[in-house]
Amino acid sequence: MRIRPLEAEDVPAVRAIGQATLPAPPVDAGALRERFGPARFGRFLETDREGSWAAVGDDGRVIGGVLALVRDGIWGLSWFAVDPTAQGRGVGRRLLAAALEHGRDARGGIIQSSVDPRALRLYATSGFDVLPCLAAAGIVDRSAIPAGLRSVEAGADALELGHTLGREVRGGGYDPDDLRTLLDSGFPFLRAGDDGIAFHAAGHPVLLVARDDATATDLLWSCLAAAPSGATVMVDGLAAGQDWAVRTCLAAGLALSPDAPLFVRGELGPLRPWLPSGAYL
Repeated sequence: MRIRPLEAEDVPAVRAIGQATLPAPPVDAGALRERFGPARFGRFLETDREGSWAAVGDDGRVIGGVLALVRDGIWGLSWFAVDPTAQGRGVGRRLLAAALEHGRDARGGIIQSSVDPRALRLYATSGFDVLPCLAAAGIVDRSAIPAGLRSVEAGADALELGHTLGREVRGGGYDPDDLRTLLDSGFPFLRAGDDGIAFHAAGHPVLLVARDDATATDLLWSCLAAAPSGATVMVDGLAAGQDWAVRTCLAAGLALSPDAPLFVRGELGPLRPWLPSGAYL
Protein backbone atom coordinates (compact mmCIF):
# COMPACT_ATOMS: atom_id res chain seq x y z
CA MET A 1 0.00 0.00 0.00
CA ARG A 2 1.18 3.52 -0.76
CA ILE A 3 -0.07 7.04 -0.22
CA ARG A 4 0.14 9.33 -3.24
CA PRO A 5 -1.37 12.65 -4.35
CA LEU A 6 -5.01 12.44 -5.30
CA GLU A 7 -5.66 12.80 -9.02
CA ALA A 8 -8.84 13.74 -10.86
CA GLU A 9 -9.24 10.20 -12.15
CA ASP A 10 -9.30 8.91 -8.54
CA VAL A 11 -12.33 11.00 -7.57
CA PRO A 12 -15.10 8.55 -8.64
CA ALA A 13 -13.48 5.71 -6.67
CA VAL A 14 -12.87 7.88 -3.59
CA ARG A 15 -16.42 9.22 -3.65
CA ALA A 16 -17.79 5.68 -3.96
CA ILE A 17 -15.80 4.64 -0.89
CA GLY A 18 -17.21 7.57 1.02
CA GLN A 19 -20.78 6.78 -0.03
CA ALA A 20 -20.30 3.21 1.17
CA THR A 21 -18.70 4.05 4.52
CA LEU A 22 -19.61 7.56 5.69
CA PRO A 23 -22.92 8.39 7.40
CA ALA A 24 -25.84 9.08 5.10
CA PRO A 25 -26.75 12.77 4.71
CA PRO A 26 -29.32 13.86 7.31
CA VAL A 27 -31.82 14.93 4.63
CA ASP A 28 -32.70 13.74 1.16
CA ALA A 29 -31.04 16.37 -1.03
CA GLY A 30 -29.55 14.02 -3.58
CA ALA A 31 -29.52 16.39 -6.54
CA LEU A 32 -27.80 19.13 -4.54
CA ARG A 33 -25.18 16.80 -3.17
CA GLU A 34 -24.60 15.13 -6.52
CA ARG A 35 -23.81 18.52 -8.03
CA PHE A 36 -21.71 19.57 -5.05
CA GLY A 37 -19.58 16.40 -4.84
CA PRO A 38 -17.56 16.92 -8.03
CA ALA A 39 -17.33 20.67 -7.36
CA ARG A 40 -15.93 20.01 -3.89
CA PHE A 41 -13.24 17.62 -5.13
CA GLY A 42 -12.43 19.89 -8.05
CA ARG A 43 -12.01 22.82 -5.68
CA PHE A 44 -9.56 20.91 -3.48
CA LEU A 45 -7.54 19.70 -6.44
CA GLU A 46 -7.29 23.34 -7.50
CA THR A 47 -6.43 24.91 -4.13
CA ASP A 48 -5.20 22.20 -1.75
CA ARG A 49 -3.30 19.57 -3.68
CA GLU A 50 -0.94 19.15 -0.71
CA GLY A 51 -3.95 18.18 1.40
CA SER A 52 -5.50 15.81 -1.16
CA TRP A 53 -4.26 12.21 -0.99
CA ALA A 54 -5.22 8.72 -2.12
CA ALA A 55 -4.31 5.35 -0.65
CA VAL A 56 -3.61 2.72 -3.28
CA GLY A 57 -3.38 -1.02 -2.62
CA ASP A 58 -0.71 -3.31 -3.96
CA ASP A 59 -3.08 -4.23 -6.78
CA GLY A 60 -3.33 -0.57 -7.86
CA ARG A 61 -6.88 -0.16 -6.57
CA VAL A 62 -7.79 3.04 -4.70
CA ILE A 63 -8.68 2.05 -1.13
CA GLY A 64 -9.03 5.42 0.57
CA GLY A 65 -8.81 9.17 0.26
CA VAL A 66 -8.57 12.36 2.24
CA LEU A 67 -9.16 16.07 1.60
CA ALA A 68 -7.81 18.77 3.91
CA LEU A 69 -7.71 22.52 3.50
CA VAL A 70 -5.93 25.48 5.01
CA ARG A 71 -7.79 28.79 4.98
CA ASP A 72 -6.70 31.94 6.78
CA GLY A 73 -4.45 29.93 9.09
CA ILE A 74 -7.01 27.25 9.98
CA TRP A 75 -6.62 23.63 8.88
CA GLY A 76 -9.74 21.51 8.35
CA LEU A 77 -10.47 17.89 7.47
CA SER A 78 -13.10 17.89 4.73
CA TRP A 79 -13.27 14.27 3.57
CA PHE A 80 -11.78 11.06 4.94
CA ALA A 81 -12.79 7.53 4.00
CA VAL A 82 -11.14 4.10 3.83
CA ASP A 83 -12.52 1.05 2.04
CA PRO A 84 -13.91 -1.39 4.65
CA THR A 85 -11.75 -4.19 3.24
CA ALA A 86 -8.63 -2.13 4.01
CA GLN A 87 -9.55 -0.85 7.47
CA GLY A 88 -7.53 -1.87 10.51
CA ARG A 89 -4.24 -1.88 8.59
CA GLY A 90 -3.04 1.66 9.26
CA VAL A 91 -4.35 3.12 6.01
CA GLY A 92 -6.37 5.81 7.77
CA ARG A 93 -3.52 6.87 10.03
CA ARG A 94 -1.17 7.29 7.07
CA LEU A 95 -3.75 9.26 5.12
CA LEU A 96 -4.42 11.55 8.07
CA ALA A 97 -0.69 12.07 8.63
CA ALA A 98 -0.32 13.22 5.02
CA ALA A 99 -3.28 15.57 5.39
CA LEU A 100 -1.98 16.98 8.67
CA GLU A 101 1.35 17.78 7.06
CA HIS A 102 -0.58 20.19 4.83
CA GLY A 103 -1.50 22.09 8.01
CA ARG A 104 1.88 21.98 9.73
CA ASP A 105 2.05 25.80 9.91
CA ALA A 106 -1.65 26.38 10.66
CA ARG A 107 -2.65 28.19 13.86
CA GLY A 108 -5.54 25.82 14.53
CA GLY A 109 -7.40 22.80 13.26
CA ILE A 110 -10.98 21.49 13.12
CA ILE A 111 -12.39 18.01 12.42
CA GLN A 112 -16.08 17.12 12.28
CA SER A 113 -15.96 13.44 13.14
CA SER A 114 -18.17 10.47 12.47
CA VAL A 115 -19.11 8.11 15.31
CA ASP A 116 -16.75 5.38 14.05
CA PRO A 117 -14.69 4.29 17.10
CA ARG A 118 -11.56 3.98 14.95
CA ALA A 119 -11.94 7.54 13.70
CA LEU A 120 -12.56 8.84 17.22
CA ARG A 121 -9.42 7.12 18.49
CA LEU A 122 -7.35 8.37 15.58
CA TYR A 123 -8.32 12.01 16.05
CA ALA A 124 -7.98 11.88 19.83
CA THR A 125 -4.46 10.48 19.51
CA SER A 126 -3.41 12.98 16.84
CA GLY A 127 -3.22 16.06 19.04
CA PHE A 128 -6.88 17.14 18.99
CA ASP A 129 -9.24 17.93 21.86
CA VAL A 130 -12.79 16.59 21.76
CA LEU A 131 -15.90 18.78 21.78
CA PRO A 132 -18.96 16.58 22.47
CA CYS A 133 -22.00 17.43 20.35
CA LEU A 134 -25.76 17.00 20.21
CA ALA A 135 -28.06 16.72 17.22
CA ALA A 136 -31.73 17.60 16.93
CA ALA A 137 -34.20 15.98 14.57
CA GLY A 138 -37.92 15.81 13.89
CA ILE A 139 -40.75 17.46 12.03
CA VAL A 140 -40.78 21.21 12.47
CA ASP A 141 -43.76 22.59 14.37
CA ARG A 142 -44.65 25.24 11.84
CA SER A 143 -46.87 27.07 14.30
CA ALA A 144 -43.76 27.85 16.35
CA ILE A 145 -41.92 29.65 13.53
CA PRO A 146 -41.64 33.31 14.57
CA ALA A 147 -43.12 36.05 12.43
CA GLY A 148 -40.93 38.84 11.11
CA LEU A 149 -37.70 36.90 10.52
CA ARG A 150 -35.06 39.21 9.05
CA SER A 151 -33.08 36.60 7.12
CA VAL A 152 -33.52 36.80 3.37
CA GLU A 153 -32.30 34.94 0.32
CA ALA A 154 -28.72 35.96 -0.51
CA GLY A 155 -26.67 36.07 -3.66
CA ALA A 156 -23.02 35.97 -4.61
CA ASP A 157 -22.46 39.48 -3.28
CA ALA A 158 -22.89 38.13 0.28
CA LEU A 159 -20.19 35.46 -0.02
CA GLU A 160 -17.53 37.89 1.20
CA LEU A 161 -19.31 37.94 4.56
CA GLY A 162 -18.06 34.39 5.07
CA HIS A 163 -14.51 35.66 5.37
CA THR A 164 -15.29 38.41 7.87
CA LEU A 165 -17.68 36.38 10.00
CA GLY A 166 -15.54 33.26 9.86
CA ARG A 167 -12.54 35.19 11.11
CA GLU A 168 -14.54 36.57 14.04
CA VAL A 169 -16.13 33.25 15.02
CA ARG A 170 -13.72 30.52 13.92
CA GLY A 171 -10.48 32.45 14.10
CA GLY A 172 -10.08 32.13 10.33
CA GLY A 173 -12.29 33.32 7.50
CA TYR A 174 -14.11 31.21 4.97
CA ASP A 175 -12.91 31.59 1.39
CA PRO A 176 -15.73 33.13 -0.68
CA ASP A 177 -14.74 30.94 -3.64
CA ASP A 178 -15.21 27.83 -1.48
CA LEU A 179 -18.67 29.03 -0.50
CA ARG A 180 -19.42 29.73 -4.15
CA THR A 181 -19.30 25.97 -4.80
CA LEU A 182 -22.23 25.57 -2.38
CA LEU A 183 -24.13 28.43 -4.01
CA ASP A 184 -23.47 27.22 -7.55
CA SER A 185 -24.53 23.70 -6.58
CA GLY A 186 -27.94 25.05 -5.58
CA PHE A 187 -27.81 25.10 -1.77
CA PRO A 188 -30.17 27.88 -0.60
CA PHE A 189 -28.18 30.80 0.83
CA LEU A 190 -29.48 33.18 3.51
CA ARG A 191 -28.14 36.36 5.06
CA ALA A 192 -29.24 38.45 8.03
CA GLY A 193 -27.95 41.87 7.06
CA ASP A 194 -24.18 41.86 7.44
CA ASP A 195 -24.35 39.93 10.71
CA GLY A 196 -24.80 36.33 9.62
CA ILE A 197 -25.07 33.84 6.76
CA ALA A 198 -26.33 30.29 6.38
CA PHE A 199 -26.57 27.61 3.72
CA HIS A 200 -29.10 24.80 4.05
CA ALA A 201 -30.41 21.72 2.29
CA ALA A 202 -34.18 21.31 2.63
CA GLY A 203 -34.00 23.01 6.02
CA HIS A 204 -30.88 21.22 7.29
CA PRO A 205 -28.17 23.83 7.98
CA VAL A 206 -24.94 22.94 6.18
CA LEU A 207 -23.17 26.10 7.42
CA LEU A 208 -24.24 28.88 9.76
CA VAL A 209 -22.05 31.64 11.18
CA ALA A 210 -23.16 34.85 12.85
CA ARG A 211 -22.01 37.70 15.08
CA ASP A 212 -24.54 37.12 17.87
CA ASP A 213 -27.05 34.61 19.16
CA ALA A 214 -30.09 36.62 18.04
CA THR A 215 -28.88 36.71 14.44
CA ALA A 216 -27.95 33.03 14.51
CA THR A 217 -31.37 32.16 15.92
CA ASP A 218 -33.08 34.11 13.14
CA LEU A 219 -31.03 32.29 10.51
CA LEU A 220 -31.73 28.88 12.03
CA TRP A 221 -35.47 29.53 12.18
CA SER A 222 -35.32 30.60 8.55
CA CYS A 223 -33.56 27.35 7.63
CA LEU A 224 -36.13 25.28 9.54
CA ALA A 225 -38.98 27.21 7.92
CA ALA A 226 -37.68 26.06 4.53
CA ALA A 227 -38.04 22.37 5.41
CA PRO A 228 -40.78 20.63 3.39
CA SER A 229 -44.00 20.35 5.36
CA GLY A 230 -44.14 17.05 7.23
CA ALA A 231 -40.52 16.16 6.44
CA THR A 232 -37.95 15.24 9.07
CA VAL A 233 -35.17 17.78 9.43
CA MET A 234 -31.89 17.51 11.34
CA VAL A 235 -29.59 20.09 12.92
CA ASP A 236 -26.25 18.54 13.82
CA GLY A 237 -22.88 19.63 15.21
CA LEU A 238 -24.40 21.31 18.30
CA ALA A 239 -21.26 21.67 20.38
CA ALA A 240 -20.81 23.52 23.67
CA GLY A 241 -21.76 27.16 23.32
CA GLN A 242 -24.53 26.58 20.79
CA ASP A 243 -27.32 26.83 23.38
CA TRP A 244 -29.09 29.34 21.13
CA ALA A 245 -29.46 26.52 18.60
CA VAL A 246 -30.54 23.95 21.21
CA ARG A 247 -33.28 26.30 22.43
CA THR A 248 -34.42 26.97 18.86
CA CYS A 249 -34.55 23.29 17.97
CA LEU A 250 -36.55 22.44 21.09
CA ALA A 251 -38.95 25.30 20.41
CA ALA A 252 -39.41 23.94 16.88
CA GLY A 253 -40.44 20.55 18.28
CA LEU A 254 -37.23 18.69 17.43
CA ALA A 255 -35.81 16.02 19.74
CA LEU A 256 -32.21 16.00 20.99
CA SER A 257 -29.84 13.05 20.75
CA PRO A 258 -26.07 12.46 21.05
CA ASP A 259 -24.09 13.32 17.93
CA ALA A 260 -20.58 12.74 16.60
CA PRO A 261 -18.10 15.13 18.20
CA LEU A 262 -15.91 17.88 16.85
CA PHE A 263 -12.16 17.75 17.38
CA VAL A 264 -10.16 20.97 17.65
CA ARG A 265 -6.64 22.14 18.37
CA GLY A 266 -4.55 25.29 18.41
CA GLU A 267 -5.69 28.88 18.31
CA LEU A 268 -9.31 29.20 17.24
CA GLY A 269 -12.05 31.75 17.77
CA PRO A 270 -14.96 31.36 20.21
CA LEU A 271 -16.67 28.93 17.78
CA ARG A 272 -20.05 30.43 18.57
CA PRO A 273 -22.57 31.11 17.24
CA TRP A 274 -21.66 28.56 14.57
CA LEU A 275 -22.83 25.39 12.89
CA PRO A 276 -19.93 23.92 10.92
CA SER A 277 -19.80 23.04 7.25
CA GLY A 278 -18.90 19.41 6.65
CA ALA A 279 -16.93 20.45 3.58
CA TYR A 280 -15.31 23.68 4.72
CA LEU A 281 -15.54 23.36 8.54
